[in-house]
Amino acid sequence: MNSRDLDIIKSMSELMTANSLTVSVAESCTGGLLSHYFTLLPGASSFFKAGLITYSTASKEELLHIPRRALSRYGVVSRETAILMAERTRAVTKANFALATTGNIGPAVINNSALGLIYVAVNGSFGSECRELRLAGNRDENKHAAAVTAIELLLEVIKEK
Repeated sequence: MNSRDLDIIKSMSELMTANSLTVSVAESCTGGLLSHYFTLLPGASSFFKAGLITYSTASKEELLHIPRRALSRYGVVSRETAILMAERTRAVTKANFALATTGNIGPAVINNSALGLIYVAVNGSFGSECRELRLAGNRDENKHAAAVTAIELLLEVIKEK
């Protein structure tokens, strides 16, 4: 992790704490890395409520109660699924915000989803926003980029709303 990324995490931590805001996450392609980044700095328990790793399709159905028909219709790697993951995570954890990541970090095409196609969504009282990423790195680079992008999206939303 470079100093720019660490500064982003520090900014997020400070903003969340200063405004008494909470966040939870549902991670698929990032596999817990986003939760790890939230807890890098001391004091994360003041804003970080929960991290769910819903890597499998079944866990998205069972833990987040995303209907199978929605996952079949849109695909696990889709804007719609990322938004549903964020909405359901926020509803389950009662956080002010929820982030979700889903995508194909590589090394091969899965479920007709291009290598490096990732969706990052945030949900709050304002509704949901989603960002599509098309990454060309290896698995570790793609996971890192998706996690940092999720934190950047959260920062942008908090500052705008």
